[in-house]
Amino acid sequence: MFQTDQNKGDSEIACAKINLALHVRKRLANGYHDIETVFAFLDHGDLLFVKPRDEITLSIKGPFAKGLSDKDNLVLDAARLLAAHTGEAVGASIFLDKRLPIASGIGGGSADAAATLRLLNRYWRAGLSLSELAKLSAPLGADVPACVVNQTCLGKGIGQDLMPLENGALAGHFVLLVNPLIPVSTASIFRDWDGIDHGTLPAGGLLDIVLSGRNDLQGPAERLAPAISNILSNLNETGAVVSRMSGSGATCFALYETERQARDAEKMINAELPDSWTMIGGLK
Repeated sequence: MFQTDQNKGDSEIACAKINLALHVRKRLANGYHDIETVFAFLDHGDLLFVKPRDEITLSIKGPFAKGLSDKDNLVLDAARLLAAHTGEAVGASIFLDKRLPIASGIGGGSADAAATLRLLNRYWRAGLSLSELAKLSAPLGADVPACVVNQTCLGKGIGQDLMPLENGALAGHFVLLVNPLIPVSTASIFRDWDGIDHGTLPAGGLLDIVLSGRNDLQGPAERLAPAISNILSNLNETGAVVSRMSGSGATCFALYETERQARDAEKMINAELPDSWTMIGGLK
């Protein structure tokens, strides 16, 4: 079972998601892919707030708010889904502070939808468990259930068959995210996947899985956005435990044992790649 989220109050973090490893096994007839992945989450991300209102509404601000719709948005889809499921008729005024880049492989709209479900579950006192919310969220997107759970977990199938994992040797580590501010299309990246099953996730503890794992979408993403290769080349010089692309890109991550190491690496990246976006967070 997944641990219940203990956050209180009328706000919620839509935690940045990273794929510590992502193995694509085969294409499915429905357009999805059979994958094996390890989801992990930072303690930083977008922020959501809620206030009383008779209807469900959304307002968006923040450095990456431009171009996002406050009428056609996964946040609203999530809120309406929960309202329909619980019979809630009170409504909610939802505010999204968009701090994560769009189409960047770190959760984005999926994390926002997931945080909306956790937030309104508390706000409306619906009383659903994380497992129940995750199951409810499945129609919203392949990554949404994992983002609802918001804890390190193994994902199989299309990423929605979840099993919790202990952080083990990676507990207390810090993550540096780097994005070239180039949005990439998930559909395009998956279409360019070579179609070859390169094997299952390795066995062992989380550190063993991460060190021996891979991201099968990294090659296609680097061909579409060569800046990813440049980011990874620089991250490989920072003494990270591991550096890799997350999801379908273009965000890359590096893991460090201490926050100081992550901050030093961020300074180097900012000097070498001044046009990139960076964020540091602890591994949840």
